[in-house]
Amino acid sequence: MGMNVGSSSGSSEPEVLMDVNTTPLIDVMLVLLVMLIITIPIQLHTINLDMPPPSNQPPQQDPVVHTVMIDFDGTVYWDADALPNIDAVNAKMQEIGAKNLSEQPEVHIKPNKLVDYGVVAAVMASAQRNNVKKMGMVGNEQYVK
Repeated sequence: MGMNVGSSSGSSEPEVLMDVNTTPLIDVMLVLLVMLIITIPIQLHTINLDMPPPSNQPPQQDPVVHTVMIDFDGTVYWDADALPNIDAVNAKMQEIGAKNLSEQPEVHIKPNKLVDYGVVAAVMASAQRNNVKKMGMVGNEQYVK
C-alpha cells in the first residue's frame, strides 16, 4: 500500500491508488468464527429439571366444612339444620373457635340474595368474636338467586 503526500501537478508519475488490503481482515474473521463454533457448548434436546423428592406422607384429607345458610326471612341453617336464634349460632361458633387453628373446620356462609344484611353481619360478627379463622362467603345458585 502506498500513498502520495505531495502534489502531482508537475511530476510524471501516475497517482497512487489507496486501497485497504482486506484479506488479513477476512482471515481474522474466519479464525474468530471457527473459534466461536468450537467453543459453543453442544446443544441438548432435553431439559434438566430439579424435581422435589417423592413424599411418603399420605395425601392431605379434605377439610371439614360447616355450611351456614341464611334464608331470605333471616332463618339460619347450620348444615341444613335450622337454628332457633342467634344464641344457637354463637354456641356453634364458640365450639369451633375453641379448637386449634389447624383443627378448625371451615365455615362457609351462604346468604340468600334477599336477606337483610343485619342478619348476615350478626353471623359474621359472631364468628369473629369467637375466633373462627377459616371462614368465607360462598355463593350458590339455589340461595343467591
